[in-house]
Amino acid sequence: MTTTHTSSTLELREMVSGDDAAATPVASIIVLHGLGADGNDFVPIARELNLGALGPVRFVFPSAPVRPVTINGGYTMRAWYDIFPPSNNPAVPRREDDAGLRASQALVQALIDREVARGVPAERIVLMGFSQGCAMTLMAGLRAPQRLAGLVGLSGYLPVAGSTAAERSDANRDVPIFLAHGEHDPVVTIDRAHASHEALRALGHGVEWHSYPMEHSVCGEEVDDLNAWLLKVLGTQAG
Repeated sequence: MTTTHTSSTLELREMVSGDDAAATPVASIIVLHGLGADGNDFVPIARELNLGALGPVRFVFPSAPVRPVTINGGYTMRAWYDIFPPSNNPAVPRREDDAGLRASQALVQALIDREVARGVPAERIVLMGFSQGCAMTLMAGLRAPQRLAGLVGLSGYLPVAGSTAAERSDANRDVPIFLAHGEHDPVVTIDRAHASHEALRALGHGVEWHSYPMEHSVCGEEVDDLNAWLLKVLGTQAG
């Protein structure tokens, strides 16, 4: 069973594995959706995960604010930050919405703090995201002042990569990271994902990397690999 809440400025859906909403969670997974989707998007994927060995796990599915998105002609949609078109000059990097990224970083940190206030220690919280949500997971997770259980980035990239080394928190310098990407992704190309992976490795982060013969989506093998990783990072911290 999923329930709907409003926290601060975000609408949330929540689900506790095992469908016992009254169960006391032993861990929380905050799932950040991609551009134009909402908090409902990854509920079916969460239902495919088998985390019963851990005990009850709370999934939190926030919906991003609605804002104009430049690359989509200024149409308003749910987005964690604005996206600008690629530069016409290959030597000039794509412009990033620094203000939007940092505003959403604060929203994500507030969700982490909310889980801690509800009794789930930060080291039992996994931050997970797809596409834009992956970017926000890496943006907020690496800068979170509390040590987290792990970060999951699906079909996305590392935003404002140049500032990561200076801004990342000491608490999460060795946080486990799971990155997965489609080899034929036309939205966020796998070259961009490889660059993000290498940037994280250069900073000393341990990354479990997977790629799959798919486009900008999620596949069954990926869910299986994610399931095993979640059992590992949350299971080793149990008790």
